[in-house]
Amino acid sequence: MNSAITASPGTSTLGRGGPQVSNFALGAMTFGAETNEADAFSQLDFFVEHGGTFIDTADVYSQGVSEQIIGKWGRRRGGLGDLVVATKGRFAPPAGSHGASRRSLVRSVNASLARLQIDAIDLYFIHGWDEETDIADTLATLGDLVTAGKIHHIAWSNLAGWQLQKVLSTAEAQRLPLPVALQPQYSLLERGIELEVLPCCMSAGIAVTPWSPLGGGWLTGKYEARTRPTGNTRLGVDPNRGVEAWDLRNTDKTWDILTVLEQIAQHHERPPAHVALAWLASRPAVASILLGVRTLDQLRNNMAAADLQLSDTELAQLTRVSATGLPAYPYRFLEDWSKLTVWKTMGTD
Repeated sequence: MNSAITASPGTSTLGRGGPQVSNFALGAMTFGAETNEADAFSQLDFFVEHGGTFIDTADVYSQGVSEQIIGKWGRRRGGLGDLVVATKGRFAPPAGSHGASRRSLVRSVNASLARLQIDAIDLYFIHGWDEETDIADTLATLGDLVTAGKIHHIAWSNLAGWQLQKVLSTAEAQRLPLPVALQPQYSLLERGIELEVLPCCMSAGIAVTPWSPLGGGWLTGKYEARTRPTGNTRLGVDPNRGVEAWDLRNTDKTWDILTVLEQIAQHHERPPAHVALAWLASRPAVASILLGVRTLDQLRNNMAAADLQLSDTELAQLTRVSATGLPAYPYRFLEDWSKLTVWKTMGTD
């Protein structure tokens, strides 16, 4: 199958007034853990050489080592000013702080800046909801950090629909910074955001930058139905690994999706991963897809999906087989009653 890179990723603007980024982002969660420094440098070099401009990390990735690796690589190449660097805070608060409180965020941002060896973070994600901190306090702190020049734009990750709307309503009412992007889990195997989160992003003009676009490796075609994985794969090493655990996703629904995915991949003479990425790139509000890889070969293969265009029929097939369906209430009730089309547009039926 063809996995050579024939086109560079395009670009998109994140939200309203956010930075312009490549349609593929390099996710650095493996740096310092599954990927050593030398291999991380090779991935970063390759990514930038082939049109990538968006690098995503977090302060909790390898306890800050991921940020340190990116900072060292940036210093070696003369800086990161031509790239968009995103990092996150919330889950590694300094001693005496919690979550997304002012004390936590100020210290976390300063620590990330030092590790990344930059003067300002292009895109700063709050890594998840903090029930212990008033959202107005979090937004006010982010506003002060923007004013101080330490952050350029703000974003959030892993929110429910009502939480995202609370962020937006509070920011608008108090004239505080609005998020330009949201980073949720999203793939053919996980479409839960389409019920509330994605419509909220579409309404507010917020860009979506999905993580786990290949379902933790499930959508690469490397697993066989009913055959528990072994060997040097994520699930071979740890079959209970988080949201992609074997027992969680080893279902008839998953294998139905993979059957259609592989049929379309064979038609295009492409790996299944290319088709899964092309489908995700076609979804409403999706601006940049995080490629979280362990090896340079994986990055090379995934970036080669940039030029694949699926037909409307193929997109519809994938959307139909992976659809989770709308609950009868309130979604189908509201859809029938008010003739809303947003869920039909996304193919959740």
